[in-house]
Amino acid sequence: MFGTEQSQSAIGSDDIIAGNVSKYTVLPVGYCGLPKKGHLIFDACFESGNLGRVDHITEFEYDLFIRPDTCNPRFRVWFNFTVENVKESQVSDTQLDSMIALKIAYSRI
Repeated sequence: MFGTEQSQSAIGSDDIIAGNVSKYTVLPVGYCGLPKKGHLIFDACFESGNLGRVDHITEFEYDLFIRPDTCNPRFRVWFNFTVENVKESQVSDTQLDSMIALKIAYSRI
């Protein structure tokens, strides 16, 4: 269930996310071995990348936590990361958590 490069912990969504996800591979529970096609690899370890954490919820569902903007830590209004190792026609459900300004903006529509 958890990836190979970033430990999962009881970090709350309001806690500070210190660094970017770096080649975080999501593996199914109990799976041992090299990633197969379809085991997603999230990465934000590049200039302007800001994905701070990935939580694997179900086989196809992920919660993604975006790091705060550098000049305005109260808001998170953009995101930049990559997803690799996707299988053809693979579908996944991702939720961008900690996107405070966007939640406020879209809740008024």
